[in-house]
Formats: sequence, C-alpha cells, structure tokens
Amino acid sequence: MNASDRTPADLLRSALAADPARPMVTFYDDATGERVELSVATFANWVAKTANLLQGDLAAEPGDRLALLLPAHWQSAVWLLACSSAGVVAEVGGDPAAADLVVTGPDTLDVARACRGERIALALRPMGGRFPQPPEGFADYAVEVPGQGDRFAPFAPVDPDAPALTVGDMALSSAELVARARADGAGLGLGAGSRLLSGRTYDTWDGLSAGLFAPLATGGSVVLCRHLGELGADGLAQRVESERVTLTV
Repeated sequence: MNASDRTPADLLRSALAADPARPMVTFYDDATGERVELSVATFANWVAKTANLLQGDLAAEPGDRLALLLPAHWQSAVWLLACSSAGVVAEVGGDPAAADLVVTGPDTLDVARACRGERIALALRPMGGRFPQPPEGFADYAVEVPGQGDRFAPFAPVDPDAPALTVGDMALSSAELVARARADGAGLGLGAGSRLLSGRTYDTWDGLSAGLFAPLATGGSVVLCRHLGELGADGLAQRVESERVTLTV
C-alpha cells in the first residue's frame, strides 16, 4: 500500500490500483451457510454506490454522525468504507437518538427508530437481498443502492485529521485509524497476499481491525466469519485449507 494513504478510502483506492481482481472480503455466515466473495473491484463498487447513496439521496455531509447498528458482515464493511469516502463519522453501535442518521440490521430496528434523521435498514439476506416487506419508517438499502453510480467523488475533500470512527470508548480520525491498522497488521505479521480469518465481532476495535482494516492496510484480505462457533473444529480446519488462510484470530 502507499505510504501516503491517510484514510481508509485511500487504502481502498491503492488496493484497486494494485490488483482489482484479488479477493478483498470473503464472508461466511455459519448459521445460514451463506458464502460471499468480493474482489477488490466488486467491494469498491459497492462502496462507491453506498457512498453515492449517503452523499446524494441521504444528504449526509462531512462530520455528520452515522449510528452503525450492524454485525460483522460484508455489508457492514462496505458501510464503513462508504462513510470514510464521504467524510461521515461511523459510530459503531452508536446511539441513534444522538446521530444524524442510522444504518441498522433487522434485529435492531426498534432501537434505530430513535433516530430523527434518515434511517436505512439492511435485511442482511444472502447476496444482499431486500426485505420481503420494507420496515415502516426505513429505506431498504437493497432497494436504494443498485441504481447509484459506480464511481464516487466527494463534494469536498475528506480531512484525514477529522473524526472518522468511534467504537466503544475509542475515537479515531482517518489518519489515526490508518496508522493503527498498519501497526496491527505489522504486529500480526500481515503483508501482501495474507489471508486473515476472523471470527471476531465488529463491536470492538480489535474486531474491526482484524475483520477489515488491518488486512486492507497491509495488502491482504479477510475471511470474515459470522457465527463461527457453529462450524466446529473440523469445519474450521477445512475452511482454513480451502480459503488458503495464513492467519486465524
């Protein structure tokens, strides 16, 4: 990755320029049997569409706070990079009542209704499927995002030193996030071509780092596993082999 990259969106652009065809996120849900593999190019396309939705239809501006109420999931990773692209602060597990807008999964709809701004709901169904019946008071992400543009340009440059992410008691600017992700990746021994399998949740920095940011910052990729406890030791060993995993956390 480029030493000049100072935001997660910068890291993604560098990954796209280096090798758009390589895997970026491979997602498993071991409660449903779902598997989704996203190359860098496909992941970046989802990010661009989501950032266009965020900046355009939702009128989000740099510095706006987005309460992100989603589990460890490939679509959560997309939203994190879309927020970075638009300069929106992603508040993981944040208070919807105090946020400018909220993005929620199906299990936190009632909590998300406290947001007085724009509300987006994700069904988290296989292949990004929509809700059978859109939840009242929410826009269905799977309905809204397909028609968005495949390229994204922010209305204003994103300030690397502005707030970018909060999770738990931690608040990071984009530049701090990138520096921390690089340090985490180095500590784990990640490098170009590394494949990290993570069963961690997205409600801590360690989970976000292993499940997205550290592999992105070091030229690697992530095998992101939800409900990994459902798999069993033999199944995990088979996955490590089939996915060519180099490190498991």
